[in-house]
Amino acid sequence: MSGRDLFCQPRRVRRGAALTLVFASVLVAGAATGSLPGPDRKTSPDAARPSVPLSHHEDVAEAARQAMADGKSPMEAAEHAVSRSGDRWGAVYSQGDYEEFERALDGRYTGVGLWARRERDGRVEVTRVRPGSPAAAAGIRKGDRLRSVDGRKVDGLPVTEVVALLRGDATDAPAGTTVTLGLQRGTRAWHETVRRASLSTDSVTVRRLADGVTVLRVDAFTKGSGDAVRTAVRQAPADDGVILDLRGNSGGLVSEAVTAASAFLDGGLVATYDVDGDQRALHADPGGDTTRPLVTLVDGGTMSAAELVTGALQDRGRAVVVGSRTFGKGSVQMPSRLPGGSVAELTVGHYRTPSGREVDGRGITPDLEVRQGDRQVLERAETVLSGLGDAD
Repeated sequence: MSGRDLFCQPRRVRRGAALTLVFASVLVAGAATGSLPGPDRKTSPDAARPSVPLSHHEDVAEAARQAMADGKSPMEAAEHAVSRSGDRWGAVYSQGDYEEFERALDGRYTGVGLWARRERDGRVEVTRVRPGSPAAAAGIRKGDRLRSVDGRKVDGLPVTEVVALLRGDATDAPAGTTVTLGLQRGTRAWHETVRRASLSTDSVTVRRLADGVTVLRVDAFTKGSGDAVRTAVRQAPADDGVILDLRGNSGGLVSEAVTAASAFLDGGLVATYDVDGDQRALHADPGGDTTRPLVTLVDGGTMSAAELVTGALQDRGRAVVVGSRTFGKGSVQMPSRLPGGSVAELTVGHYRTPSGREVDGRGITPDLEVRQGDRQVLERAETVLSGLGDAD
């Protein structure tokens, strides 16, 4: 399962992949992407190799080996092999890109502080702007359309290529270099030059509303985010209900997602998944808070590991899910090292919620659909929490 997207995703070298930028966001501008964190990665590239479908990985590895023998680029050959395989979420990374990708999982990246996604019509839309970031200082807002980066039009480009442009990957642009963005808001079109910066992610933020509600927002499941959720739940006032905001969360590390789910569950199943036909299960740790009223917020940018958490809490009757249908990214990727040092992440299976629902290509339907703006969604969530509290 890979939850990259503009939030933490470095550059997915494979061309033509239709990702949503969440995880790439972290490396981008905040740019995974949702991701990135070796999104939903379970093992290192070398350790994973024996566990994945050998036919798929060996085909890609053989293409790389043959290219090296012929004096050609093994990485380009691997990319072509992945493209021919029809693996929608498969990706090939250079060794440097992969290491950078790993750093993103630790919450460190260079970018301008924006999250975005590619819409079905090919347009790229900003989904979030990091407070205090270069993008925020430039006045860029959620909902703005990103039309170009340094003069290159981005409509129709894969999210990872947009991320690479924003970060200046072609020239290894460091923090402090500038990038000019072509933007549109309604009928207004303009250009904004911003300076890249070294940023760190606070993937979990906590705030308390006036009426006894604690809001936990999880932007991505990066390293440490699961424990941050558990700590926030333990520290919340005993009478508070909790709103777990997973909107725009493109995923991340499966282990962190399971830890986050454990904050609200007392053991039991979180999800099942298969690797080359071998069925496996993910279980919550015991001792979570199972009585506090809980509402989970989702939208079309909720992906992968975030969908895993949502499905577990919904299926097990632990949370009321409010918002709009999630993205539908429920496939499992595992990495392997290729000749020449690059890394291939290839799809090896799919996960299901505790009740057996498939997520990939379908998403999760909320219990209460709310399509209005941020304030209206929160108001509805508070109303639902109030009812859950009364029921207790």
